[in-house]
Amino acid sequence: MEKLRCISPIDNRLYVERPLATDYEIQNALSTAERAQLYWASVPLREKVEIVRRAVALLQQKKLELGEEVCWQMGRPIAFAGGEIDGFAERALAMADLAESALAEIKLPEKDGFLRFIRRVPLGVSLVIAPWNYPYLTAVNAVVPALLAGNSVLLKHSAQTPLCAERMVEAFIEAGLPGGVFQYLHLGHRDAEQIVIGSDVQHVAFTGSVTGGAAIETAAAGRFMSMGLELGGKDPAYIRADADLEYAVASVVDGAFFNSGQSCCGIERAYVHHSLMDEFVECVTQLIQQYRLGRPDEKATTLGPLVRAGAADFVRDQIDEAVQQGATAHIDDGAFAMDQRGSAYMAPQLLTGVDHTMRVMNEESFGPVLGVMAVADDEEALRWMNDSEYGLTAAIYSSDVETAIALGDRLQTGTVFLNRCDYLDPQLAWTGIKNSGRGCTLSSVGFEHVTRPKSYHLKTIV
Repeated sequence: MEKLRCISPIDNRLYVERPLATDYEIQNALSTAERAQLYWASVPLREKVEIVRRAVALLQQKKLELGEEVCWQMGRPIAFAGGEIDGFAERALAMADLAESALAEIKLPEKDGFLRFIRRVPLGVSLVIAPWNYPYLTAVNAVVPALLAGNSVLLKHSAQTPLCAERMVEAFIEAGLPGGVFQYLHLGHRDAEQIVIGSDVQHVAFTGSVTGGAAIETAAAGRFMSMGLELGGKDPAYIRADADLEYAVASVVDGAFFNSGQSCCGIERAYVHHSLMDEFVECVTQLIQQYRLGRPDEKATTLGPLVRAGAADFVRDQIDEAVQQGATAHIDDGAFAMDQRGSAYMAPQLLTGVDHTMRVMNEESFGPVLGVMAVADDEEALRWMNDSEYGLTAAIYSSDVETAIALGDRLQTGTVFLNRCDYLDPQLAWTGIKNSGRGCTLSSVGFEHVTRPKSYHLKTIV
């Protein structure tokens, strides 16, 4: 029997092993989800909301245990791993609060002899394909709105984080969710693709690579199904001349290096007004040198390994190539004892002298490296920020709110930040453009992507 194997980046040992679902188990899960959804759609919204709230409470009670599992599965330092459950709770509860108004009937102006309104009805079965880098936070974006809207959900998690799928489903079932409404399946890529191609699934929410998103679109061709794709990012930050430099440095460094840079909306490139460039680089260098690279199960560690050695080598290759092309590396790898080529442990790096011909400035890194360029003014900053195949988020650091909004209007991105980065406010729409994907999760708008409008045009007088 083919198995899923989670190799922990901490020590390269087998941490979790699970059999992949058989064809029979897949078909049974699909059939069960279809039957369960018909009942679930009829359950009053207030009951759905209460189940979500209870599930959140159950997960929060296990925060330490779940954080330890996240640490061992994907390598986030134990000091931060449990915080993901807090983020899960924030987003799930926000969607629960929004559900009543977002899913309410749309009333139309009165018209003699007619009753007219639009209802939002569930799509049916939703397949959620979630990644390893933020295993709870990425999954909650798609799972909870789908459930609240009356859909059933099948969750396929990354082979790196299978326990997260199991724990989420367990919590919702314990909270009173009817059987079959929310299930997980441990699947290989082929079986996930076959579900998209040949089942009655009506919605797919995928978070992952551009290549993976393209494969999902190809598999869904001709199905006319609803689809949400959150793909890559190469998110920029612009530090204007009027920025609070100390604040900007702390924010950008955290946005670039938290979770070892493994965030789709992490800061991967920075553009700094030339008047601040030298001081910015000096301050960022000092702050990066304070990170402690080590085993993530040790409480003092602030920078853990990447998810696997191959991912670290990919980032190292970008850095090496940039240096060969004229970039300057400001961090001495030797200052980080755990840094070792061929392993998942790599030192963080800051690069100057970079340009957009270098892969490190135009290709997603998904690791602990930040490239920095000096710019003359807002126009040059905008030009470089928009010079990307991605468009997920962009951050501006400035004391001038009106100018920041005006710049934001010209940025090709899904979210514009001012004086912050790398954060999802669940009240706001989470969306991307270009190769960062399409669709939307979170906010009241997110509910529109897990429902369809159904119009009622009723003639009351004959």
